[in-house]
Amino acid sequence: MKLGVGSYAYAWAIGVPGHRPRRPMDAFGLLDRVAELGVRVVQICDNLPMTGWTAGEIDRLMGRGAELGLELEWGTAGLEVENLRFYLELVRRGGGRFLRVVIDRAGDEPSPEEAVARLRPLLPEMAEAGVRLAIENHDRFRCRTLAWMVEELGVEHAGICLDTVNSFGALEGPETVVKTLGRHTLSLHVKDFRIRRVSHRMGFELEGCPAGQGQLEVPWLLRELGSCPHPFNAVIETWVSPRGSVDETIAREREDTEAGVRYMRGLLTE
Repeated sequence: MKLGVGSYAYAWAIGVPGHRPRRPMDAFGLLDRVAELGVRVVQICDNLPMTGWTAGEIDRLMGRGAELGLELEWGTAGLEVENLRFYLELVRRGGGRFLRVVIDRAGDEPSPEEAVARLRPLLPEMAEAGVRLAIENHDRFRCRTLAWMVEELGVEHAGICLDTVNSFGALEGPETVVKTLGRHTLSLHVKDFRIRRVSHRMGFELEGCPAGQGQLEVPWLLRELGSCPHPFNAVIETWVSPRGSVDETIAREREDTEAGVRYMRGLLTE
């Protein structure tokens, strides 16, 4: 297991809806930042889409990754066939093992049965490229539904990108996620959190925090996933609540990511 950093560790620096930074981080900036941290795996997901890039631009990005000694992992959102084929080729060219996929995209939220039906025709191409789908446990589907999808597609073709927070949106916490989906893990998103009662006492809020500083029991997580039959990397993602300005939020995001890297480095032997 190697330590990685994902593009969602720098979501604010890249830009979130309604909060555009003055100088957004691009994919090249992400590679440089991750290399500065001494991390050797970077996962570029749908907040830094590659579609629309020319072949020359992609070659230059991959070349920069190689210069920095980085292993590139790729992720996208949505089940459009041509988009998945585009990313499949990126993974194949880079010698990757999986493509991380979030099923939903704005305006397109297929049922589990429809998602499986749309993905199944791509399986021969993926098998030929030696690439598997890593379906992320996003918040619309419960874990047992995601496990069913993996088994319907075939464990030789599909697995899970296991996120430690997303499934709270489906009323399921890390213990349920790991118990139900752990054996299918192809990629791990380490995202720590705190749940606390709001000041008026009428409800709770869930907020992100640096890995090792919240309620996620990271040593337990790594032990539980230690018997997973597939190799995977631990990729840090960071949820930061907005501060007084976008610049302040970006600065806090950077601090939290760096703190998470330091913590995780103490737990992993690469």
